[in-house]
Amino acid sequence: MATAEQQVIGVDLGGSAIKLGRFTQSGQCLAEVSVPTPQPSTPKAVMAAMAEAIASLDPNREAVAIGVGTPGPADAAGRIARVAINLAGWNDVPIADQLEAATGRPVVVANDANCAGLGEAWLGAGRAFKDVLTLTLGTGVGGAIILGGRLFVGRQGTAGELGLITLNPEGPPCNSGNQGSLEQHCSVQAIKRETGLTPAALFEQAKAGDSDAIAFWQTYGRWLGAGIASLVYVLTPEAVIIGGGISAAAELFLPTTQAELERRVLPSSREGMQVLVAKLGNQAGIAGAARLALQQYGDR
Repeated sequence: MATAEQQVIGVDLGGSAIKLGRFTQSGQCLAEVSVPTPQPSTPKAVMAAMAEAIASLDPNREAVAIGVGTPGPADAAGRIARVAINLAGWNDVPIADQLEAATGRPVVVANDANCAGLGEAWLGAGRAFKDVLTLTLGTGVGGAIILGGRLFVGRQGTAGELGLITLNPEGPPCNSGNQGSLEQHCSVQAIKRETGLTPAALFEQAKAGDSDAIAFWQTYGRWLGAGIASLVYVLTPEAVIIGGGISAAAELFLPTTQAELERRVLPSSREGMQVLVAKLGNQAGIAGAARLALQQYGDR
C-alpha cells in the first residue's frame, strides 16, 4: 500500500495580508487561504492570526512542519525575523519559537523574496534546474540564490540581496547606503523617477508604437543585463528567472537583456544558461516557504 505524502504549510506574511498554503512533498497545493494582517500588526497579534489561519487550513493536523516568509531579513538559522518591513514593532521577533509553541509543529523562517525564489525554483520556471538566480522587479529589486536546489543565505542570513549590487558608482542614492545600485535603475521607483510614468503606462505606450517608450525599455534591458552579467560571473547559474510586476513587460526588454549578457559574459560562464520569466505569480511565496519547511524538517 502506498504511503501518504508528507504535507507542510507555507506562510507568506505581508503588510496587508497573510497567505497560507498546504502542500504535499511533490508540490501539490491541497488548500490555500488568505487572511488580513492585523492592524496594528504587532508580533503578538500577527502570531495569533497565523496560528488561527493554520488551524483552519489544516484542521486534521496533517502538516508536519511550517515555513514562513517575512518581509525582511531572517537570521541564518531560520528562527528570528530580524526586521519586518511594513509591520509595527518588529525587531528580532522569535517567530519560530512562538509559532512552534502555538501550533506544536517545527517552524523555519526566511526572507519573503528568498521564499519566492525558492518557490519558482521548486515548482515554477526553475524546476528543471539546480542552480538558479531569481530577480524580483517591483517597488524594489529583490533576489534569491538557489544552489544545488537549496537557498543560499550566507553566514548571517542576509546573502542574496541581488538588487543592491553596484551598477553605476555615481548613480542615484539607494536606501541601502549604496549609490547607483541595480535597484536604482530597474525598480518601479527608478522607472517613475526617469520617465514620470508607471511601468504599465510605458508598456502600453511601447505596445502602441511610441518610439520613446520602446527606446526606454531597451535602455532598461541594457541596465538589467549589465547587472545580471556581474551575478553570472560570480555564480554561473543554469537559469536566471525574472519576476515581479515589471516582468509583465518582459517581451519589451528581455531581448536587449539577452543581447547584453551575450556581449558582456564570456561563453564559458554562460553556456546553456537560460533567462526565463517567473510562472507562479503570488503563489511563489507560499510555495517557497513550504519547500523550506520540507528541506528543513521533511524526508530529504
